[in-house]
Amino acid sequence: MAEPVVRIPDAKVALSTASVYPESTATAFEIAARLGYDGVEVMVWTDPVSQDIEALRRLSDYHQIPILAVHAPCLLITQRVWSTDPWIKLQRAQAAAEKLGAGTVVVHPPFRWQRQYARDFITGIWRMANETDVRFAVENMYPWRYRDREMLAYAPDWDVTRDDYRHFTIDLSHAATARTDALQMLDRMGDRLGHVHLADGGGSNKDEHLVPGRGTQPCAEVLECLAHTGFDGHVVIEVNTRRAMSGAEREADLAEALAFTRLHLASAVKVPRP
Repeated sequence: MAEPVVRIPDAKVALSTASVYPESTATAFEIAARLGYDGVEVMVWTDPVSQDIEALRRLSDYHQIPILAVHAPCLLITQRVWSTDPWIKLQRAQAAAEKLGAGTVVVHPPFRWQRQYARDFITGIWRMANETDVRFAVENMYPWRYRDREMLAYAPDWDVTRDDYRHFTIDLSHAATARTDALQMLDRMGDRLGHVHLADGGGSNKDEHLVPGRGTQPCAEVLECLAHTGFDGHVVIEVNTRRAMSGAEREADLAEALAFTRLHLASAVKVPRP
């Protein structure tokens, strides 16, 4: 007779350094170590430390917290970080990941106005992926909306499952903003899912990045699916704590997000008695 047991997948739970904004990259390492995260994902942005491989290595060694992923500087505010050439940005992100021992580079699809980059993006990502053991995990985005108007800001598509990539990142906050079914997207990604950005959202026009459990996204169900399929990538907490009134409140939110994730990654399955 089958008995339920708890099976916990090999997936590591990391903290995105973006989750402590407006605090620094260095603060993210300190908080991740104190709260018991398995590692960090470095968001490369305007903080000089996030761009400095040696400074990141020192933080990782000092706090004994590994760097599991590097998020390439794809945001509007990082258009001049690590060059204005998007391919050089990705080359530098790859080099940083290799030097820091990170297994994944997270990258957004191009903005539609980056026409040449967008035309070459799919073949270029495949070419780079074939030259390294680092995963280039392309992240789902969303249409931009203002009142009743919608603009398709990303190319080839905000829904990355419509194109051919070796690895995907699923971001649940982005799925909420896109008003798309995250579980169906997860199913379309299948075994090409390499990375998860865990955050919640309520389906507003803004990319909310709420603490998991505070919105309408199936965060628990997604984690349980990962547990059942034996997902061995990284689950990264990428939440917005800008409204925290104190450092203690920010840490409480990040501790809650970690507890939620670990709870729902522990999946009860039935196995036969020996």
